[in-house]
Amino acid sequence: MPNRSTDALFQLIYSLQKSEKRNFKLYINRNSNSEDLKIVLLFDALDKMEVYDEGVLLKKLPSIKKQQLSNLKAHLYKQLLASLRLLANEENIDIQLHDQLDYARILYNKGLYLQSLKILEKIKETAKAHNQVTFLVQVIFLEKKIETLHITRSLHDRAQQLSAESNEVNEKIGLITRLSNLALELYGWYINNGHARNEKDEAMLKDFFEKNIPSASVIGFYERLYFYQSYCWYAFIRLDFLMYYRYTQKWVDLFEEQPKMIEIESAHYIKGLHNLLNAHFDLRNFKKFEEVLTRFEAFAASEVVAQNENNRIQVFVYLTTAKINRHFLYGTFLDGLSLVPFIEENINEYGLYLDRHRVLVFYYKMASLYFGAGAFNNAIDYLHKIINWKVDLRNDLQCYARLLHLIAHYELGNDSIMEYLIKSVYRFMAKMENLSIVEIQIFKFLRQSFHLSPPELKPAFESLLAQLKVFEKNPIEARAFAYLDIVSWLESKVMGQPIDVIIKEKLNSYRTRQRK
Repeated sequence: MPNRSTDALFQLIYSLQKSEKRNFKLYINRNSNSEDLKIVLLFDALDKMEVYDEGVLLKKLPSIKKQQLSNLKAHLYKQLLASLRLLANEENIDIQLHDQLDYARILYNKGLYLQSLKILEKIKETAKAHNQVTFLVQVIFLEKKIETLHITRSLHDRAQQLSAESNEVNEKIGLITRLSNLALELYGWYINNGHARNEKDEAMLKDFFEKNIPSASVIGFYERLYFYQSYCWYAFIRLDFLMYYRYTQKWVDLFEEQPKMIEIESAHYIKGLHNLLNAHFDLRNFKKFEEVLTRFEAFAASEVVAQNENNRIQVFVYLTTAKINRHFLYGTFLDGLSLVPFIEENINEYGLYLDRHRVLVFYYKMASLYFGAGAFNNAIDYLHKIINWKVDLRNDLQCYARLLHLIAHYELGNDSIMEYLIKSVYRFMAKMENLSIVEIQIFKFLRQSFHLSPPELKPAFESLLAQLKVFEKNPIEARAFAYLDIVSWLESKVMGQPIDVIIKEKLNSYRTRQRK
C-alpha cells in the first residue's frame, strides 16, 4: 500500500483542521487566477485521499497532465503556507516580529528612514519583553545600516549606543548557543544509548559536561532554560535522580516566574512538566507526582494546547506516559490496560508526527503493563514490535525489551526455547556493552533454574533477591532497576503473589510510615 507519509504536500493537507481548509479556500478565491483554479482541484482531490497515490490522483484530475503535477504541487504547497501564515499571525510572537521587521525594511527601501527606525525601536521593546534575542540581531543590523548610510540625526551618541547593544546581544546569543548545544548533545546521547552503562560512560560524560558547561552567570530566560536542561539530562543519564529532580523543578519554575513564556515556548514547558513527573516517579514522590499530574491535566485542557496541533501531540505523548507511570507506581496494571486502545488509536492518528523514539517507549510501556498484569503473551507481542523494528536508537530499550521478553517466556514455562533465548539475549547485551552485575546475575539464575526442582526454586529466588537488593542504590548497577522492576518481580516469586499485590503492599507500608 502507498505510504501517505512519503509526500510532503499530502502530509501538510492531512494535518489541516477544518477551519484551516476553509481559510485556504477563502484566501485562494481572493487571489485567484487560472493556475490557482487547478490547485484548488488538486487540493480537493488530495483532501479526499486516504493515502497518497500519484496514479490514482492523475486519474481523478484529467485536466492536469503528469508533466504539470510537480509544479502545481509546489505552487499549492506555497499557497497553503501563505494562508496558514495569515491565521497564525496573531498567535505567534515570532511571526508578529517578522512582520514588523518586514515593514521596517519596506519603509527603508522607500527612503522613509525615520519611520523605519521608529518601527525598529518598537520591535526591540517587544523582543526584549518576550525574550526573543535573535530578533535583536536583525534589528540592530538594520539600524546600523541606516545610521551608517544615511544622516538621520536621531541621536548624537547613536554609534556608541548601537555598538554596545550589538556587543551585548552577541555575547548573550553566544552563551545561549553554547548552552543549547550542550543540552542537545546530552539529550542526543541519551536517545542513542539511554542511561550510562558503565564507569567508562560515567567518566566520559563527566569530562564532556565539565568542559562544556559555561562558567559565566546565566541570567536571561533562554540561558537559564538551557542551563537547567543541560543539568537535567546530565543527571538523568547518570541516574542521579535527586539532581534530576532539582533541575527539572527549576526548569518548570522558570516558566512559572515568566508565565507569558508558557505560550511562546509551550513545547519546552510541556517537556519540563514531563521530566518533573518522571523525577517524582523515579523518587517515588507519590504526593508530588499527583500534584504535578493534576497541573499537567489542567494545562492540557487550556486553549494554549487546544489551538496548536504540535502542543496537542506533545501533550498526548507526555500526559499518557505519566498516566501509565501512575499505574506502575500504584501497581494498578489491570486498570492501566484500558489505556492501550487509546494509545494505539493515537499512534495511528499521529503516525505522521510521532518519532520512532516515542513509539518505542510506548511499546515498552504497554508491554510492561501487560507483564505486570500477568498477560505475558500480550507483553511478548509488544516486545516483538521493538525487537523486530530495525532502528538505530535507544540501544538500552532494545536490550531490556529482550530481557523482559526472556522473563515473559520464563513465566510462560516455554522451556524449549529458553536456552536459545538466554544465549541470544546475553550476546546482544554484551555486544551493546549493556551487561552489569545485575543482568549477569539474572542470566546466571535463569540458566540454573532449569536444573532446580520446585522446592529448590523459592530459596534460589530468595538468594537472587538478596544479591540484587544490594545494588539498588549503586548508580552504575542500578541501571536495570530503571527499566525493570526486577525486585518486585522477585518478591512476587518469593511470596507467591502477583506483582501488583506486592507493589500495593509496598505502597500501603510506605503510607503507614508517612503517617507515623
